[in-house]
Amino acid sequence: MPSQINPTHIRGVLFDLDGTLADTALDMAAALNRLRVENALPPLPFTAVRDHVSHGSTAMIRIGFGDNLPKARFEALRRRFLDIYSAALAAETVLFPGMGNVLETLESRGIAWGIVTNKPGFLTRPLIAALGLTERSACLVSGDDLPQRKPHPATLLHAAQLCDLPPSTCCYLGDAERDITAGKSAGMHTLIASWGYIDAEQRPDTWGADDTLTRPDDLLAWIDANSLPVATPSLA
Repeated sequence: MPSQINPTHIRGVLFDLDGTLADTALDMAAALNRLRVENALPPLPFTAVRDHVSHGSTAMIRIGFGDNLPKARFEALRRRFLDIYSAALAAETVLFPGMGNVLETLESRGIAWGIVTNKPGFLTRPLIAALGLTERSACLVSGDDLPQRKPHPATLLHAAQLCDLPPSTCCYLGDAERDITAGKSAGMHTLIASWGYIDAEQRPDTWGADDTLTRPDDLLAWIDANSLPVATPSLA
């Protein structure tokens, strides 16, 4: 069931990164396929990789090399994947269509926006810089900034604190069940980015989000529909 947070004035929007704010799948798939070629395996079609990108390097290695690798071999491949990816993490990555307008509109309305991701900081910081967003975002919380990661709510609560906002005035937008779980546990409004990396086996309708958005621009309409107007002082 969706959370029962009362409508309020939305003062902050927090975004997941991969599959929500930015389309990172081409660069992630390219890194995986380079790793496969290094290991005498043919490249995988992009369609076989895309919907697993939100689950990070562990998922990439499982897609590329299977689930039955010895632990040492798995970790060696994962480290090599991260080396390859970090060397070209913004070659093809862009904001999802319409997201640039969304960010500009939030800024024009005085609504703070930030990023909360499980992606490690050594990848997120240069990626956000390459997208030209470092100075614009109110916060950037990476997966290794705190001991906990999503679905634990700690990183979202930390982001709200960095924005100097009560969690109840924030919404969190993501494309994975852990995003919605974390947002609900943090007492935030939760929204599903249906344009993200959601494979056919997942059931977003069971995640309990407050709503599902079809495209980034829908966020602005959702905020308008779910915010109470800010009271203005009486001149009487």
